[in-house]
Amino acid sequence: MDLRIFTEPQQGASYDQLLRVAKAAEDAGFDAFFRSDHYLQMGMASGLPGPTDAWITLAGLARETSRIRLGTLVTSATFRHPSVLAISVAQVDQMSGGRTEFSLGSGWFRDEHTAYGIDLPESGERFDRYAEQLEIVTGLWEVAEGANFTFVGKHYRLENAPALPKPAQRPRPPVIIGGVGKKRTPALAARFADEFNLPFVDSATAAAQFVRVDAAARHIGRDPGEIVRSAALTLCVGRDDAEVARRADTIGCEVTDLTRRNELVGSVAEVVDKIGRYREATGITRLYLQYLDLSDLDHLDLVAAEVAPQLD
Repeated sequence: MDLRIFTEPQQGASYDQLLRVAKAAEDAGFDAFFRSDHYLQMGMASGLPGPTDAWITLAGLARETSRIRLGTLVTSATFRHPSVLAISVAQVDQMSGGRTEFSLGSGWFRDEHTAYGIDLPESGERFDRYAEQLEIVTGLWEVAEGANFTFVGKHYRLENAPALPKPAQRPRPPVIIGGVGKKRTPALAARFADEFNLPFVDSATAAAQFVRVDAAARHIGRDPGEIVRSAALTLCVGRDDAEVARRADTIGCEVTDLTRRNELVGSVAEVVDKIGRYREATGITRLYLQYLDLSDLDHLDLVAAEVAPQLD
């Protein structure tokens, strides 16, 4: 089981804090460091000292880490033109020596778009744009070096783009797609995804969606086994009940609420059991641990030392 650390810096984090966590995660043996792509805090968080841009953050981390893989859950298709995004991600992939992963979502947080004056189309158009973005970004990366790339869609048009720079990983970094849409999302995953991720859903919901993705892959003649299955769940583990309660309180949650939502809350033994049951029900081989208190590096060390060894 690959364990990846997933942070939400829009809730309040500087680059230096994220760097500290990324280095700690790398030293502890985690597979990857991921962050959200948001500019506005959610809930009661202050958001101080203010937002950090996801791909600028990852560019910095690319130069200050050496092994851990880097990415977002997920890059919002509404924030960047796909041609510019392809250049940014390719450059970060080069800067990291081929350690980036590319996840893309259609965008959803309306308050964030309103606050910063970013257009958020209605869901149908938003998904259409998202599908075109996937085709453009992967197309720019995959076209042979020296060849140009042209795309004519409903929302985007590229004419003889030089399709440079190329990422270090060839033909491209792994592409991660997720979501619970029953038709269009599985179809896009079948075409583009190296990994399909389901964040914060119960195992029954995840299992049903993975079946849809498998069926969509078979429909176009693709082996479903080529698509990694993954999930994201909130992390709140402790050595005893008091430590669990303290960690839940620090992130503004109740233990009972986290338990009801089937998040990774409880003792080491309880969390190992929950991960095992989730894996058995869904077939996931990768898990993103939503780590919300960026000051609590002991939380990471506990998982690395006592949870991870039991998941082999």
